[in-house]
Amino acid sequence: MSQETADEADRRVGTGRSAVALDEVDRRILDELTRDGRLSIRTLAERVHVSRTNAYARVERLLRDGVITGFAARVAPEPAGLGTSAYIALTIRQNTWREVSAELARVRYVEHVALLSGEHDVLALVRAPDNATLRDVVLDRVQRISGVLATRSWLVFEEYDGTRSPWE
Repeated sequence: MSQETADEADRRVGTGRSAVALDEVDRRILDELTRDGRLSIRTLAERVHVSRTNAYARVERLLRDGVITGFAARVAPEPAGLGTSAYIALTIRQNTWREVSAELARVRYVEHVALLSGEHDVLALVRAPDNATLRDVVLDRVQRISGVLATRSWLVFEEYDGTRSPWE
């Protein structure tokens, strides 16, 4: 297997390696698309000061390389009926990450899951309609997953997105 092929395989399985080195134009494209993923290629090209052909080719490359993974609407949880949010830290049995993460992916209301180093092994963001549903998610679903040894929950009282794009 060539080095290039090995690197491509590593990107597909999520080893944390960068797909490509991003230049200033790529970063400006990412910044614009994270602000508004519905931009036309024409508007994007104008904003980053490149030709439409160049903008199109760069977006296609960023998609192909897995830098851009898709385009989606950002939904505000509370107006959408998810009024209770909490971070749930899990301590899991060693070597059960794959099984635990597969089960967590099937739990309704779990929005995000991350494998951690440190005191806890996994951190999950749960958004539920109310506290009773949150309790059921944690006690009836998450704590019953084989491999989960303990959980610790932190309710989110208020949250906001950062104001700075990492692509600026």
